Amino acid sequence: MSAWQIALVGLAAFCAGAMNSVAGGGTFFSFPALLAAGVPPVVANASNSVALWPASLSGAWAYRKELARYKRYLIPMGLVSFVGGIGGGLLLLATKDATFSRLIPWLLLFATVLFAFSGKLSLLLRGAEAGQPSNSPTALAGQAVVSVYGGFFGAGMGILMLASLAMAGHDDVHEINAIKNLLSAVIYSVTVLTFVIAGAVSWPYTLIMLATATLGGYWGASIARKIPALWLRRFIIAVGFMLTGFYFYKTF
Repeated sequence: MSAWQIALVGLAAFCAGAMNSVAGGGTFFSFPALLAAGVPPVVANASNSVALWPASLSGAWAYRKELARYKRYLIPMGLVSFVGGIGGGLLLLATKDATFSRLIPWLLLFATVLFAFSGKLSLLLRGAEAGQPSNSPTALAGQAVVSVYGGFFGAGMGILMLASLAMAGHDDVHEINAIKNLLSAVIYSVTVLTFVIAGAVSWPYTLIMLATATLGGYWGASIARKIPALWLRRFIIAVGFMLTGFYFYKTF
């Protein structure tokens, strides 16, 4: 690794950690940075998942009290997330770099649009009619789709999961966020294990990202109340669309 590659990946991971702690969307910084450093697309996606994995665990732990009353409900949902995460991770590993490169702009576009409309989605969720959480086949199928997508790419998974949980009967936004954090941690944990066992992780870059992303997350949390979240969200959306356009240009 050259000095500029270390600096690029380290700074991008720092920004990713900070953005995830404040407004989300950190993958829009860290994943393209790995590609720019010359890491193959599939390995870059796997390494990015490993680097940002600790944040998902801490987010789930923070909501442990709110989740305690949903143990029976969360077991089937967790199992579906576990299997779906493995499926998505294996699907990524089976995808050739050339094929994944062609998918990158479409995946980035999809994730950016989801992030851009996440505010409106949150309003819809707040206005949803109250219901009882249900492990119906539809709810489990929805979570399975989200889990496979999360294991395969990850960016935008949170927004997809919000919609899936709303369909399952949840109407409290904080409750939805708590369950989302736990199920996301399950998906990321199993995909990380899959990538590590398969040897699909670039450890030199990943270790740098783990350190700087952790610092970024701490820094982001400390200033979260000082910077308007709307500005950060708009910045992330702008970056997402610019990267989407850039990768479409590279593809065609």
